[in-house]
Amino acid sequence: MNKQTVVTQFSSDWTRRDMLRHTGLSALWISFFGMLRPSELHAATEAAAKTKIEPLPPLNHFSRMVHEYFVECVRQAEEAGNKQRAALRRKSHAQAYVKSVRERIQTCFGPWPEKTPLNSRVTGIVERDTYNIEKVIFESRPGLPVTVNLYVPKGRKFPLPGVVGTCGHSTNGKAAEAYQSFAQGLARMGYVALIYDPIGQGERFQYADEKFKSRIGPGVAEHLHAGNQQILVGEFFGSWRAWDGIRALDYLLTRPEVDPKQVGVTGNSGGGTMTTWLTGVEQRWCMSAPACFVTTFRRDMENELPADTEQCPPRALALGLDHSDFLAALAPKPVIILAKEKDYFDVRGSEEAFSRLQRLYKLLGEEKNIQLHIGPTYHGYTQENREAMYRWFNHVTKISDAQTEPTLTIEKDETLWCTPHGQVSELKPRTVFSFTQEKARALNEKRGAVSGGALKKAVTDVLKLPRRNSVSDYRILRPLSGRKYPAKNTACYAVETEPGIHAIVYRLSDEELMSRPPLGFERAILYVSHLSADVELREEPLISELIKAEPKSAFYTCDVRGIGESQPDTCGHRTFLSNYGNDYFYSSHSLMLDKPYLGQKTHDVLCVIDWLKSYGHKEIHLVAKGRGALAATFAALLNDSVVQVTLKNALVSYSAIAESEDYKWPLSTLLPGVLKHFDLPDCYRELESKKLRQIEPWGPKAEQG
Repeated sequence: MNKQTVVTQFSSDWTRRDMLRHTGLSALWISFFGMLRPSELHAATEAAAKTKIEPLPPLNHFSRMVHEYFVECVRQAEEAGNKQRAALRRKSHAQAYVKSVRERIQTCFGPWPEKTPLNSRVTGIVERDTYNIEKVIFESRPGLPVTVNLYVPKGRKFPLPGVVGTCGHSTNGKAAEAYQSFAQGLARMGYVALIYDPIGQGERFQYADEKFKSRIGPGVAEHLHAGNQQILVGEFFGSWRAWDGIRALDYLLTRPEVDPKQVGVTGNSGGGTMTTWLTGVEQRWCMSAPACFVTTFRRDMENELPADTEQCPPRALALGLDHSDFLAALAPKPVIILAKEKDYFDVRGSEEAFSRLQRLYKLLGEEKNIQLHIGPTYHGYTQENREAMYRWFNHVTKISDAQTEPTLTIEKDETLWCTPHGQVSELKPRTVFSFTQEKARALNEKRGAVSGGALKKAVTDVLKLPRRNSVSDYRILRPLSGRKYPAKNTACYAVETEPGIHAIVYRLSDEELMSRPPLGFERAILYVSHLSADVELREEPLISELIKAEPKSAFYTCDVRGIGESQPDTCGHRTFLSNYGNDYFYSSHSLMLDKPYLGQKTHDVLCVIDWLKSYGHKEIHLVAKGRGALAATFAALLNDSVVQVTLKNALVSYSAIAESEDYKWPLSTLLPGVLKHFDLPDCYRELESKKLRQIEPWGPKAEQG
């Protein structure tokens, strides 16, 4: 990124990209998230035309570095899991493995909240020829309503088998045609089918405006906004989503029409995710049919396929879990994987998952209870996959011998609404955010101030920092010229902070430098960039100020992994600043690997400081901006060579994000469960002894706090 800064804006329909190019403003800061309104976009473009600044091509020596690193990490996790699975030789081994995956899944998803009264009520009934649709609202948590359509067959002898249906990323949730279809199809065959709206979809927008529209964006956008924020207080959005499904099953089992020994779960895409997770966390199911989701984590990583916050269980990869293991948790009960030949969820992974399960079920003596169906078409719960589900459930329950889908009648959305105007917001309920805010405040009150050795240990533990045993090796890259930096010459070093990862370090100098850093400078300034050292060396006035103020100090800049010269060009074209792009992609996988992305970046800074010390720099003035200020703060706290700290646009606190409904900081800057242990003001107080200087701190909206 540079004066030809590219800003991307992500929208809920994934179609609006590359909104700003060739701007001559300091667009690096304007575009912190690429969220410019049309008027701002016009103003930026006009200003660029007036300045007539010649653009410089961006520097990006290591555009694939981060991706290949994560591919290798996920491959290693898969190999560890495969080694465990390959060691199974007898039925007792298989039974022990099933017990083990159940326990590991609970580690990812638990602990669960207390089951509170459902407070269910029927708000209306739609009468049809062979079934009724009851409009139901229950509370999965106190004050958090779930909107439900319950399809109850007519003229049947009760109790009947029951099915909980989970929705994919449809804006209208349970009213989407594919999801109405499978619920209605099941009801016509003799099942009591319950289908509920996911959080952020259908009638359950968490950020509804006065017109009952989502001001964040339905589905993915709401999931990310609520879910990313939750990690600060140690919550997992996937657990919240799964809890809705568990309570939906609780409600279904209150109905006298339902046989508690014959209940199943099915769903497609995001609903396929929830079906998979629910299969792993709930043992009351007698059958399961996840559609268009089950593959392997490795295939998703290699194929650069981002997934929602709820689709990335914390520590799952570190614990050796894969998609197949969530289905193995129900073994040896009947499970069918519904895949698609032309799906973006790689069908090769679906086949790999099935092969693992087939072997497990064979050891358990129930090989007939696991099946794979691959439909010929694209992603979606289309008729051929719905019919495969019907046949499978019918095989288990014997309720019907139907092989094909009956004739359906698709209802209008309004017909299926449980609320008067199609949104629970008019009922003034609690929202997911309100729970996050409440928990953040409770944690702050309980935690109190943290300092000294306790703070350093807390920071090290939360960041999951590895030990540094030796000074990093490095590459000397060709000198940079013509970049218009505030020095005549620039040397460039790639400091290897761990195998496959390099922090990119520039050394500014008035004399030509093509070799290792020169000795003779006891003091050094290390500037950790916000998004790109290359851009900031030209645009950030603080840098020139520092060089003039400390003429006898050596001056270095640092791009940590995923920033500047190693900013990934993956997950689509120029997606870095989008809220579903590559920066998010690697952040979410870092959580599954139990290696927070910010911890990895802090490790990079610490390694670079060690490297500087090896060249005689005994005193480090650590300077950083924006995102870089987070890693710099932690590194300054933990490294005694840092004697002075200057932070510009540093985040005021994690509490400010957790307690703000409209925050703008990305997942890569957040730490799991941090507010249980410390907050940034604790670190800033500790750094006062290192002459901490704060310049224009940023609040939760990434602006002056």
